Amino acid sequence: MKFHCKLCLVLIIPVVLSACVSQAVHQQKLDENQYLESVIEGLKADYERLKADKNQLAERNDSLNQRLLEAIERNKLLQEDLVRARADLERVEKVLADRSAEAGAAMTEMRREIDRLIATGNDLQQQLEVERQAREERLAEVQGTYDELVGKLEEEIQRGEVKISELKGKLTVNVVDKILFDSGQAALKPAGIRVLQQIGDILKSAADKDIQVEGHTDNVPIRGTLTQVYPSNWELSTARANTVLHFLQDKTDIPGERLSAVGYGEYRPIASNSTPEGRALNRRIQIVLTSTKDR
Repeated sequence: MKFHCKLCLVLIIPVVLSACVSQAVHQQKLDENQYLESVIEGLKADYERLKADKNQLAERNDSLNQRLLEAIERNKLLQEDLVRARADLERVEKVLADRSAEAGAAMTEMRREIDRLIATGNDLQQQLEVERQAREERLAEVQGTYDELVGKLEEEIQRGEVKISELKGKLTVNVVDKILFDSGQAALKPAGIRVLQQIGDILKSAADKDIQVEGHTDNVPIRGTLTQVYPSNWELSTARANTVLHFLQDKTDIPGERLSAVGYGEYRPIASNSTPEGRALNRRIQIVLTSTKDR
């Protein structure tokens, strides 16, 4: 009886020990798989984040303006992020080198995508730099036109008849109506012809700029028999803008494809219409220069 009990114990003990070892190995494999899955999920998240960053850079490239330098800086930061991500990927690849073929293929594809993003980022930075230089050149051209206009129209500017402004590459020449037209009329006065001739001769040389002539009035309604010609300030402001447009085309030889005219009537005042001084400022012709690229 005792002999049989001892024999049973001898047979059972190896089985129990074998079961314990198998469970430990099984748990180890589960832990390794869980770790690998977490690493892969992290890489996927990094990959999606990199794709989102790339798309954001591409969208911002469509609206380059004063934030151009900031976009270039962000692009540099993106490249640094990509380099760090690539280094992280290389470390993970060493851990996963002996894992399944599927995981290896996924890693290879992710490396290719990161390389592609780096190349795209470099191309984008070069494009941004080219655009920045072109923008500086356009601003220099506008500044040159501004300086020439100020020099030629110094007397009119001092008398407050002409005002010239430049903002973000957009040049605006503001001429009060009293130097161009008699009250309620759209025919140019001699003094107005002289000023427009000077303006047109300068603007003609800015061949890469479009020119929009804007007519503006105060809010005093058209009255009397004049309403038969100009029923409202809309018609008067439009007629005056067209008169200036035709003068620039016919007398200063500015091509018609660079010119446009619009009448705003009383609806875009720059001063209060409650005073004579304010109404005088609102009665004006504005000549606006913009790049032909903005068409």
